[in-house]
Amino acid sequence: MNKAPTQKISLFSGIMLALNSLIGSGWLFGAGTAARVAGPAAILSWILGAVIIICFALNYVELGAMFPESGGMSHYAQYSHGELLGFIAAWANWISLITLVPMEAVASVQYMSSWPWSWANWTSQFLHHGQVTTSGIGVVIIFMIIFTLINFWSVKLMTHFTNLISFFKIGLPSLTILMLIISGFHASNFHSVATGGFMPYGSKSIFEATAVAGIIMSYDAFQTIINMGGEMKNPHKNIVRGVLISMFITAAIYILLQVAFIGAVNPSTLQHVGWHGINYTSPFADIAIILGMNWLAILLYMDAFVSPFGTGVAFVATASRTLAAMTRTHHMPKWLGRLARRYMVPRFAMVADLILAIIIVNVFRNWSLLATVITGATLIAYLTGPVTVISLRKMAPNLNRPFAPHYLSWMAPLSFILGSLAIYWTMWPTTVQVIFVIALGLPIYLYYEIRYQHRPWKPQVKGAAWLIVYLVFISLMSFLGSKDFGGRGIIEYPWDMVIIAIISYLFFRWGIASHLSSIDPAATKSNQRVHD
Repeated sequence: MNKAPTQKISLFSGIMLALNSLIGSGWLFGAGTAARVAGPAAILSWILGAVIIICFALNYVELGAMFPESGGMSHYAQYSHGELLGFIAAWANWISLITLVPMEAVASVQYMSSWPWSWANWTSQFLHHGQVTTSGIGVVIIFMIIFTLINFWSVKLMTHFTNLISFFKIGLPSLTILMLIISGFHASNFHSVATGGFMPYGSKSIFEATAVAGIIMSYDAFQTIINMGGEMKNPHKNIVRGVLISMFITAAIYILLQVAFIGAVNPSTLQHVGWHGINYTSPFADIAIILGMNWLAILLYMDAFVSPFGTGVAFVATASRTLAAMTRTHHMPKWLGRLARRYMVPRFAMVADLILAIIIVNVFRNWSLLATVITGATLIAYLTGPVTVISLRKMAPNLNRPFAPHYLSWMAPLSFILGSLAIYWTMWPTTVQVIFVIALGLPIYLYYEIRYQHRPWKPQVKGAAWLIVYLVFISLMSFLGSKDFGGRGIIEYPWDMVIIAIISYLFFRWGIASHLSSIDPAATKSNQRVHD
């Protein structure tokens, strides 16, 4: 009995775990890709991405503080709208999380394949024409097994590991920012007429970069703390603090990295090829070598292995707890939710996630393709948060809410609208591909519901119909929308975004009107764990 407290996650460890998830492979390539798409205006893309995800995060912070439980994001929607919507949201969220594990392993292998040292020439065989080779897949699987084993023996071991790596992952980006600003900062790059000024490719490029440069994906790991809420000390306070502190630190690092990258590019190079022509294989490492800072380049090449590795470890923890939490709705095998008696970690879920991750990486052998699936699935799952938080305020105003800001009355619909626009920015045909992957979970739901649950369908369909119709709408808009976002060009920019914003708000109102007549009893029981 005295051992249980040692397994709890402190606020500091929670923040380190979140930062370990947030600062992954994205920072090494995001700034370079965003600059190539939008030029100096890429700074606005990082700010916009931070605003979108922080708006979503605040909705989930209220929910996470109300219901401090492991894998909490897997069933918030069920509390307000029933089992079907809860399952769709949980499945979409779990798909995004489990795909992050092989994506980070693939990132490590891809970066390893470009190591410049003579003793590491053998790593070049891991990649061929942008695809991970068979030998590379073997290394990816080894990495994912290591990710899993670090989580296998208790929360304490995992948090010690992430605390150690997080210092490195925060320190090196900070050092890179400082050294690039000191050694080769060209302020003229931000406004030079010769290269098109601050916004050389128009306002559309800002939104495009937000999606295609992995910006939103780089911010979306705030849920790490929420999904492990049941294992945190003082969760009703530390969930709020942990999410907000980790998000603001991450946003500051990413924005400053983009500023440093734009300022470090050689002006003469820009005059010859423009921002679209800037295509460094390893953006920050290549610039460090150009500036004569070989020591920094070596650290950056090493971090290209460490950052994805650390993020992979963190997401094994998050994905396994998400899968374990899904078993509580009785639409997944119960054994997936069992906790190891000694260490109280969901080992069966970890093993199942590992097997699925191996299958995923053998199908999708490209980092960008994995990242695309993740972004779309994550945003679709997040859309239920604003609807749920407002619905619960109407359904159960007397629940204990340690964090209940008044501004969520307008921020909730704003986050829903911004999320809808961000899904649109991921471009056709990504929308349909992601919806198809999400739809693969419905046969599992139907099997358990028809065979074991025998619950009435009417309230379930009512609670989920708004999201199902919404997914059809956003797919059609993606297909008919601006060619800049992969569509047919029937609805041109910016009218496509105006229509999405207006119709999305109507879907938000429909979602709130579709809530259950009474709150799920499991929500009341979970809320009783909250203390003032």
